[in-house]
Amino acid sequence: MKASEKQLVIGRRNALKMLGLGSAGMLSSGFNDIMAVEPSDMKAKPKSFINDGRSPVAFTTGTDRREMLFEVVKPFEKEIRAGLKKKQLVIKPNMVVTNKELCATHRDALRALLEYLKPIYKGQIIIAESSSSVNSSDGFQNYGYTDLEKEYNIKFYDLNTKSTGKPYFILDRNLHLDQIQIADIFSNPDYYVISLSRLKTHNTVVMTGGIKNIGMAAPLNPGSVNGSKPISYKRNMHSGGPRWLHYNLYLMAQSVRPDFTIIDGVEGMEGNGPINGTPVDHRVALAGFDVVAIDSMCSRLMGIPLENVGYVNYCAAAGLGNMDREKIEIIGGKDPDKSIITYKLGPNITNQLEWKEPFNLPAPGQRPQPAQPANQTEQKK
Repeated sequence: MKASEKQLVIGRRNALKMLGLGSAGMLSSGFNDIMAVEPSDMKAKPKSFINDGRSPVAFTTGTDRREMLFEVVKPFEKEIRAGLKKKQLVIKPNMVVTNKELCATHRDALRALLEYLKPIYKGQIIIAESSSSVNSSDGFQNYGYTDLEKEYNIKFYDLNTKSTGKPYFILDRNLHLDQIQIADIFSNPDYYVISLSRLKTHNTVVMTGGIKNIGMAAPLNPGSVNGSKPISYKRNMHSGGPRWLHYNLYLMAQSVRPDFTIIDGVEGMEGNGPINGTPVDHRVALAGFDVVAIDSMCSRLMGIPLENVGYVNYCAAAGLGNMDREKIEIIGGKDPDKSIITYKLGPNITNQLEWKEPFNLPAPGQRPQPAQPANQTEQKK
């Protein structure tokens, strides 16, 4: 039986069960590291979000990116204007690598957003990215973003040029705290961050939308600094496999989330995303302040069971936003349920869903039993 929307909005106790951990198991397995007191200057400060119990999400369909983006942003213009006062505006496109056009935010979507913001924001706009390719500036040029400099007051900011930033804690594969460095731009309250990305499947956490666009951009990826061994804090996020990337995205989202999220789904990506997938002619767009609500709607539009996307479930469980469809108010005259396309998922989807399975920890006071060689097992039979 398919879980109801209300059942999917889980509490903290159930969130731990989704991790496959009880409180006793947590402490016996080293989870005391997670609960350790952090230095006061390193504690993550929760990022506020607009939510009065319901989350408005603007939705539309079509093929004209400019027209569609204007339509989904317009209902929130008053709040965006207020939020931008005395703040630096940052637009975060999605650019996993610098040479695969389908994996990146479409230039026309970025142009449309800049055009909409032109009469609203008079200062210089920062276009910030931190690609996995280290040199994000190549992507700015390859995807045609730099052509927009002639029309708009923008500045491109390659976050990978920074070797240090703000310290932040995630988990490593041993469930120990791992201190990484994240870009100040995403945690500084003086910046107003708009996320602009595509609908895409993902080969580690099932799908990617607004949460991951910011959450995986924040960890710095400076490469080799002064001839030292290359550093990639993004790789640290992945170090524990799918189970802990889901959880680390949740840890990151507690303080690092976009102020406003826009999804360009005119052309999505299915299969082996977020880089090597194939195009989907989807013709949708959506936007809103609640990135959890946005990502949950992305999952529905892609025909992906919401209970399979761990980091969205964790964020909703912690109260970072709504994923309960009954609490998401759709703005516009189009029905999202009529625009659902079931995306093909990555070939390793079974491995991606391991976060849902029990962690199989030993009972308190017991040690894990070493696996026996196959031939020894056969002899006992």
